[in-house]
Amino acid sequence: MAATPAPPTAPPKPTWDPRSPTPLPWLRPTIRIRLTLLYGGMFLIAGILLLSIIYLLAAQALRTGSQPLFKIVDFDGLKVSSNDCPGVANGNLSLTEFNAAISECIDHQRQVALDNLLSRSLLALLGLAVIAFAFGYAMAGRVLSPLGRITRTARAVAGSDLSRRIELDGPDDELKELADTFDDMLERLQRAFTAQQRFVGNASHELRTPLAINRTLLEVHLSDPQAPVELQQLGKTLLATNERSEQLVEGLLLLARSDNQIVERGPVDLAEVAGQAIDQVAGEAESRHVTIRGARRSAVVQGNGVLLERIALNLVQNAVRYNVPEDGWVEVTTEVQHGQAVLVVSNTGPVVPAYEIENLFEPFRRLRTERTGSDKGVGLGLSIVRSVARAHGGHIYAQPREGGGLVMRVTLPI
Repeated sequence: MAATPAPPTAPPKPTWDPRSPTPLPWLRPTIRIRLTLLYGGMFLIAGILLLSIIYLLAAQALRTGSQPLFKIVDFDGLKVSSNDCPGVANGNLSLTEFNAAISECIDHQRQVALDNLLSRSLLALLGLAVIAFAFGYAMAGRVLSPLGRITRTARAVAGSDLSRRIELDGPDDELKELADTFDDMLERLQRAFTAQQRFVGNASHELRTPLAINRTLLEVHLSDPQAPVELQQLGKTLLATNERSEQLVEGLLLLARSDNQIVERGPVDLAEVAGQAIDQVAGEAESRHVTIRGARRSAVVQGNGVLLERIALNLVQNAVRYNVPEDGWVEVTTEVQHGQAVLVVSNTGPVVPAYEIENLFEPFRRLRTERTGSDKGVGLGLSIVRSVARAHGGHIYAQPREGGGLVMRVTLPI
């Protein structure tokens, strides 16, 4: 019998957040910077090679031949004065010494001329290199400007505006081909999301209507005092099952809607939605002997109030339902930290292993319970919370609390 292959392991999670800003943005190795360095570096290397060739040719031209250009054969009555070659002004030199001094002076002047040529050429090369790097930076920016336009459009689309298009004009080159391909992809995505929204709307009607009819019929049947006890008990069981189906449908539809970015936004105070969620759960918390506490400071974000209230309600409901039997508590706080609105819900409860945290956010997953049949919900609460938080550009973090329970921390951009 062949051995069963081991299940594939998940890739390791990154230890860095790609959304975090670069500490020094001007040091980021962008394509524009790299092209600038490439253009400037190539010009600098070409300039150095050209300067070396000119220097060698000039040196060879000045040093052609090992013999002096002229020789004094008779200097009776000759008087020489020179500031650059003071040795030839000595009147006590013999003819041979005088010719040697002239040759030495000529060699010295040649070397001085070469040194001046080299120093001035290096200064000229340095100036031209600065100009070349600046020109390369400007040209790289002009060449890459279509990519910047594509990036800005992609960011707008990431902010839920699927109607945006690049519509790049200009020559039919690789960048225009990329922009047109991106526009085609956006067109298909917009059609897909429109079809999904239409499907969600139709499903909402088609799924809610029969469940609502079933609930009404069951309630009418249960209101009949002459109904047999067996039918009464069966009706209550069917009504509970129907209610659970309604919760499941509502949760699935909300999860489908919240997976998209939020188009309609407005100012929403997290302290207010947290207070409303606490009011809705207050009766259940009292029946379970759970105390709700915590200071809630104003934290206004731009988002959808109904969905943000769902975040708070699901977290508070989970914190109340998954708690200790006696003397349990739930702490709900809201505040602004580091330019972000923060909602924190912590509670007492059973000990949660750290490796189980990520599984809690999966649909229909609960801690050490069956996937269905629980009286604490349908297993979509935390999935909806994470989906709504992502749709608002935020994140949710969970960590086990020492002594049991969880600490749920939701951060949303202001």
